[in-house]
Amino acid sequence: MAAITSERKQEVFGEYGKNKQDTGSIEGQIAMLTERINHIAGHLKENKKDHSSKNGLMKMVGRRKRFLAYLAKTDLEGYRALIAKLGLRK
Repeated sequence: MAAITSERKQEVFGEYGKNKQDTGSIEGQIAMLTERINHIAGHLKENKKDHSSKNGLMKMVGRRKRFLAYLAKTDLEGYRALIAKLGLRK
C-alpha cells in the first residue's frame, strides 16, 4: 500500500481548492478525504482483516460527512457541485 504522494495532494488541492497551496478550503479538504477513503477502501479489499485501517477509514468517513454537512449549510450550490464532481451519493 503506497501512500498518497505530495504531488497527488497538490493536484487534488489545485483542482478542488482555490490553488495548490490552499489546503484549508473545505472543498479541498473534502476532496482529499475522498481520495484517502478511496485509497484505503482499495487496500481493505485485499486485506480484509486489517481492522486498524478499517477503524481509520470509518473516522475519515465521519469527518468527511461533517465537512459535507457544514458545506451544505453554508454554500448549498457549492455542495451540490462538489458531490457531483466527486461522484458521491447524496
